[in-house]
Amino acid sequence: MQDTILTNKEGHVGVCTLNRPEVLNALNIELMDTLIERLEGFDADPDIRVIVIAGSEKAFAAGADIGEMANASLVEISERNNLARWKRIASVGKPIIAAVSGFALGGGCELAMHCDMIVASESAQFGQPEIKLGVIPGAGGTQRLTRAVGKFRAMEIIMTGRFMTAGEAFDAGLVTRVVSKEQFFEEAMQLAREIAKMPPLALKAAKEAILAVANTTLSMGLEYERRLFYSLFATEDQKEGMKAFQEKRKPEFKGK
Repeated sequence: MQDTILTNKEGHVGVCTLNRPEVLNALNIELMDTLIERLEGFDADPDIRVIVIAGSEKAFAAGADIGEMANASLVEISERNNLARWKRIASVGKPIIAAVSGFALGGGCELAMHCDMIVASESAQFGQPEIKLGVIPGAGGTQRLTRAVGKFRAMEIIMTGRFMTAGEAFDAGLVTRVVSKEQFFEEAMQLAREIAKMPPLALKAAKEAILAVANTTLSMGLEYERRLFYSLFATEDQKEGMKAFQEKRKPEFKGK
């Protein structure tokens, strides 16, 4: 049997590549379970500081595997509780970069939006076309897309099921960078390498504080940020970073 997720390490960067090319990386249960296992493995690996999730040049992921749910009843789909898997992806503490080319639709778009940055090829297309199947996005699409692009554009995209180009997604604030389809993966890796040079504990704190924006008031978020900021003064990396600055040299961060 083919491995639905290919993994490798490059320095402090862990890479998960979706590997169901025959169905444009459709997200079935096996792939999702394997992806979660690999992501949590990288999250627990002290040598990994940044994670990249990639698809192929043709498709990041074209959506959920419809065959697994087409005939399910309300009771069956509820008891399966497949959507609970997404909470585990959202709980990964290390920064995740999506390297997206081709189709990122439905669950594929939601997977990209579960990441912390999206590097897209100029051929990338993003969308939530679930409405055309008689349902709505169920893995956070209505919430994450609205937070990324605003209510009015999200309404139109979700209610028509149309696709956004990479350029439109970038202009709307959904995408971090747009590059050529020949360079999208290397650009994502270059961004990952750049981030991996930073102190690991501070990276996790930054991600935690930024993600709190959607769940708290401004005053609560400021207090949350303040506590995280103060906590980093108990780390060796903070001492090393500030000492290196004073000594005009590059810091050597150890994640301690």
